[in-house]
Amino acid sequence: MKISRRVFLGSGAATAAIALHELTKQSSVFSQSRVLNLYSARHYDSDNALYESFEKKTGVKIRLIEAEADKLIERIKSEGANSPADVLITVDAGRLARAQEAGILLPVTNSAILRRDIPANLREPGGHWFSFSKRARVIVYNKDKVKPSDLSTYEALATPAWKGRVISRSSSSVYNQSLTGSVLAAHGEDQTEEWIKGLVANFARKPEGNDTAQIKAVAAGVADVTFVNTYYVIRLAKSDKPEDQEVAKKVGIFFPNQTGAGKLGRGVHVNVSGGGVVKTSKNPDLAVKFLEHLISPEAQAIFAGSNYEYPVLKGAKLDETLASYGTNFKEDQVNASIFGKNNEVALNLMNQGGWA
Repeated sequence: MKISRRVFLGSGAATAAIALHELTKQSSVFSQSRVLNLYSARHYDSDNALYESFEKKTGVKIRLIEAEADKLIERIKSEGANSPADVLITVDAGRLARAQEAGILLPVTNSAILRRDIPANLREPGGHWFSFSKRARVIVYNKDKVKPSDLSTYEALATPAWKGRVISRSSSSVYNQSLTGSVLAAHGEDQTEEWIKGLVANFARKPEGNDTAQIKAVAAGVADVTFVNTYYVIRLAKSDKPEDQEVAKKVGIFFPNQTGAGKLGRGVHVNVSGGGVVKTSKNPDLAVKFLEHLISPEAQAIFAGSNYEYPVLKGAKLDETLASYGTNFKEDQVNASIFGKNNEVALNLMNQGGWA
């Protein structure tokens, strides 16, 4: 089954107008069949299985537009009432919060399935967006240099014991902004600012690279610890390349903030991938059905088995390699919309604290 796929790479009103004109010309092609226009910032080919399973179940064709989240949000805004978009899917609560703040998402309050199967902390309270996969941001450590008993919390990494032993992506990483946003939700601005300063003082090098680069650097001994989304480790462990497998063998995963008094024992930060119905959708009922499909056992198994994310649906099948790193861990229960909205303040604090 073939997904109708278009990649949006441009920006600006002229490009948006051209793209909209092209989509308008295509409308007659699909006039005899139902079509769902999906704008997605998830750049994983494995997601095709999600779309194909929906097409097979409903007979609805998916026309896929892919781009970075901010470009998709701006595109929907510029298209206005004429936007063909029905659903926006993206990664990270921060980007979902940006879409909501841009006023492009339609509150969905009439789906018993979404309310029943998605925990309250993983959906925006007003129904503007919903989470469909979870991304635990864990501490990754070099097994030769660190014992699990040396580790405890995110907060502890800012203490002098970790001087010159920590590396990280830059403050521009939305994953780090949301992690900091969760610390902000727990401790407030003053304590979060002190945590950032302590963490920066412990950096072994200036922030650079993506999550995979951090893992490889820790494995190589550049630093002792970092923090990444779990699926990056699983990708290396399941890679066909022996050198990637060796990297995975050299590092361990630690779920922080599992014990301790009060907020120190709040649980590991869990970010999300999710989506919502576009306010100007011409097929809002169909869009809701697609969101409901994403929380089905079939779709949840695809999330877990293809990109190695944790499913949102309780009891959904986990990838065996992902499960081998741990499943019985405490999650921070702060609503994802809170740390998503905290991103802007978090970024300002990170930059002020030298987390460039």
